[in-house]
Amino acid sequence: MRYIDVEWKHDCKDEPTRLVSEIGPDNYETRKLEFFPDGSVGYAFESKESLNTRLGIDVVPPLKEINSLEEFQGKTISKKQFELLWQEYVPSSS
Repeated sequence: MRYIDVEWKHDCKDEPTRLVSEIGPDNYETRKLEFFPDGSVGYAFESKESLNTRLGIDVVPPLKEINSLEEFQGKTISKKQFELLWQEYVPSSS
């Protein structure tokens, strides 16, 4: 597994500004958090979704490729960092 935290710079209030993903060995997302400008946080995993957050249907490109786009700035995070965010924002009953 790998974990990324990507800032998405844009002016659309209905789109997330931060995307945090757990990515499996096949390079597809397995879990995802999306942070919105209004402070809400959506999540997705397996067949569970909230706030219209969904797992991507395409392979997640390498960070170098993501960061080559002007509106994105991503970094690698640790599994521990991801798990702390997941615990904070995803209800334990999910």
